[in-house]
This record gives sequence, structure tokens and C-alpha cells, in this order.
Amino acid sequence: MSTGPGQEPAGPAPENRTADEIQSQDDDDSLKAFGYKPELKRTLGNFHTFAAGISYISILTGTFQLFYFGVKFAGPAYWWSWPMVFLGQLMVALCFCELAARYPVAGSIYNWSKKLGGPHIGWLGGWMMVTATMVSLAAVALAYQITLPQISSVFQVIGDGTGPTDAAANAVLLGTVLIVFTTLVNAFGVKLMAQINSAGVMIELIAAIVLIGLLAAHITRGPSAIVQTNGYGTGESLGYFGAFLTASLASAYVMYGFDTASSLGEESLNPSRNAPRAILRALIASFLIGGLILLFALLAVPDLHSPSLAVDGLQYVVLSTLGSTVGQIVLWCVVVAITVCALAVHAAGIRLAFAMARDNCLPASSWIARVSPRFGTPVVPAVFIGLVAIVILVININQPQIFSVITSIAIIMIYVAYLLVTVPMLIRRLRGTWQASENHFSLGRFGLPVNVLAVLWGAAMSLNLAWPRPEVYNATGPHHWYLQWGAFLFVGIVAIGGFAYYWFVLRKHTGVLEAHRST
Repeated sequence: MSTGPGQEPAGPAPENRTADEIQSQDDDDSLKAFGYKPELKRTLGNFHTFAAGISYISILTGTFQLFYFGVKFAGPAYWWSWPMVFLGQLMVALCFCELAARYPVAGSIYNWSKKLGGPHIGWLGGWMMVTATMVSLAAVALAYQITLPQISSVFQVIGDGTGPTDAAANAVLLGTVLIVFTTLVNAFGVKLMAQINSAGVMIELIAAIVLIGLLAAHITRGPSAIVQTNGYGTGESLGYFGAFLTASLASAYVMYGFDTASSLGEESLNPSRNAPRAILRALIASFLIGGLILLFALLAVPDLHSPSLAVDGLQYVVLSTLGSTVGQIVLWCVVVAITVCALAVHAAGIRLAFAMARDNCLPASSWIARVSPRFGTPVVPAVFIGLVAIVILVININQPQIFSVITSIAIIMIYVAYLLVTVPMLIRRLRGTWQASENHFSLGRFGLPVNVLAVLWGAAMSLNLAWPRPEVYNATGPHHWYLQWGAFLFVGIVAIGGFAYYWFVLRKHTGVLEAHRST
């Protein structure tokens, strides 16, 4: 059929369109309901979204990075914090599944809190999450230091590792190299990132399953080892329970970031269907695989009372149990896991910054929200987030507590950002104004109790993680009150300072930028 002057050629007839083309149009229509025009390339399939979620959680990264911390404060019985954290985070994840099914857009935490609580809550949720992402990227990058020098002394570039700040300074160097890599990969487009990420996730999953088998073959003691307190918590006001709450940070660090699967909603195929599934699969797989690794490690390590267990953690278990050759192969797989974890964290931060910027909610929003016509991805936020994460590392270069302090603050901010979604969602449920997707994931009558548990869990764990324990925030001299209360101070300054900037500077100028507005 010919077209007249000034007319656009007609698109393919509905009956001639493929199922993928029809689904892609439906996905774009749901985006237009937010007032946004489709700009990012939809190239991610079901496994890609699952890989994004599980690589952010990153079983091997989290377990190998903070196993020493859990054992140090609560001994082998700290393992029980793993199922405790899983059950709490499962309540949050179920709420997120409903939201991912109804609102499959980039920057999920920001857009969800905006839809549920209004623009002010939305901005604060997005601000907390994007700041937390930059801190979290720095925290993940530090994991190189816990693994690479144990593979070879070549990676201990600064000092020999025996100096009081050798490890912290070298961690900054190795972490900076990793962040430069993630910046370049994410700047070159989501397809390259997804390919590297998916390959890395496959390596991580295979390595994790093989590691479970190897550790199981070397078990030397029974399960009773993880139900004994062994004197931990003596002298604390809450006894062993107090020590257990401190050690639970090691598990809380691992099981978050599952919302990344939905944050890539504008680059995914059929995100309303695939994102909820990816969120649950990533969390459940991480719980099962990570829980077995931790359990069998505690049952297989030759000496359960070795001081090295609370210093070198799982790396010590692997090398002492499996031998140098097999142990080093496993540790190289951990390096791969750390790398793809950093890639996923960085990617999630980019989408969040992009989502906020196209609503003119950040300084220089028009630049941050600009999508590269060549790479099909926002390049400016990729570079900016990478630079800020490196700065966070550099200002802590001589801080021996760099691992626990940065990790703690990153987790707290993400838990608070999650609360800025689950609390408004609960208010909507109580008012009877929340409506789940009719065609996709829905909790039905279980929605209210699950949402209540998600809020209670998030609030309790946020308080637990931020509690001014000197052994976490001020373990070595010089001792100052502001270091011990660092979590409350840092998170408070970020929240209050950021919201003040929004209220007095940005508030009257927000709204979808013309270049990104749906026509």
C-alpha cells in the first residue's frame, strides 16, 4: 500500500508481528504510562535479568568477604543468622515482586517510592539508594584485597601486608583498578555488560556447587558444631544474643540487591513477567547455595578454633581443607564473582541515576540522563559513579577498619532505601488503595501480613546494623565518639543534607525533561 506525501510508511500489520514485537510494544506502552519515552535498548532475556540479580547478591563475594566477621564475633553458631536474614529479606523481595510486575521501569527503588509515597519520598528513596550504591560499589571492590593476596603475594603491591595500614592501602589500589574496569564496561553498553555478567554468573554458580561438593567430602565434625556458643558473648549485656546480632551483619551484607533484576526493566524483554521471577530465583538460589557453603565450611575446616578462621575467613578454610592447587582455583572463581558483582552494582546505580535525572531530580540532570546514541546507555552516570566510589576508597586509604565500616554503612543505607518503598506500600494497603498487577505476580490476601513483616524486619535490621558498637565502628585507636556513631552521622547527613538540597533547590524544578517525555 502506497503512502501519500508527508505520510509515514505504515508499520507491519498486527497479524504479521512476531510475539517478541508485540511484547516489546506492550513493555513500551507500560513505560509511556509513566510519561517516559522508550530510549534504552531491550536486549536482556530471562537469564540476563536473573544473572543481574544474583550477581549483585553474589554468593561467593559476600560469603568470602565477611565470613571472618561472623565467626570472629559469634563463632560457628553465627551460621543461623543466614536463614534469619533470608526470611526477613524474602518478605521484602515478595513486596518488590508485586511492584516489579506492575511498574517495570529503570531505577526501580526511585520510581516505586515515587509512585507509592509521592515525589518527596520518591526523591529521598532514590537519593539514599544512589548514594548507597556508590558506597556499596566501593565496599565490593575492597573484596579483591581479601582474596588476591592469598592467591599470590604479587597482588600485595603496597607493603608486605604486615604493616598496620598495608592491607587497607593495597585494598584501595586493587579496588580502584576494578572500578575503572566496571566503568568502562558499563559505559560501552548494556549488552557487553550483560554478556560478561552472565558468563561470570555461570562460572560463579558452577564454582559454588563444586565447592559445596568438595567441602562436603571433607567434613570432619557433626552439625552440633553450629549450635554451641563456645563462650562467645561473655561479658556482653545481651550475652550471646548480642554477639549474634553483631555477627548477623555478615549475612545481611550478602542478601540484598535483588531489586537489580527489576531496575533493568527498560532493557529487558517482558519485564513484568520475568523480573519478579528473577528476584525470587536470585534470592532463593543465593540462600540455598550460600548456606551450604557456610555450613560445610564450618564442618570441614581442620581446626575450628584456629585464629586464622577469624582473620582470613573462608579463604583460610578453602586453602587448608582443599589444598593449595584446588584452593587457588576456587579463589580465582571468587575473583570472577567479585568482578561481576561490582559490574552489577555499578549497572544498577547507573539506571537509578538515569531514572532520577530524566525527572530533573539531580544536578546537571540533562547531562546525566543523556543516552549515548552509539552505545545506547547513559555514559555520564557510569563515569560519575565510578569516580565517587574511587574517592570513597581514597579517603579511607589509611583506615584499618575500612572493610567493616564501609560495608556497614552501605548496607544500612540500602535497608533504609528499601523501607522508603515498603512503608508507603503498607500505608497504601491499609488505606485500600494498593492494587497489584492483574495479569502477573500478586500476593493476594497474603500481601498485608507480608508487607507488615517486611517493614518490621527492615526497621529492626537497620537499627541493628547502625547500632554504635565500638567493635564495628571504632575498634582501633584513636577512639572518638563520632567514629562510633559514624553510621547514624553519615546516613543522617546524607538523608537530611540531600533532602534539604532537594527541598530548597530542586523541588520546584522537577518533572520529566522534554527530551525524555513521552509524546
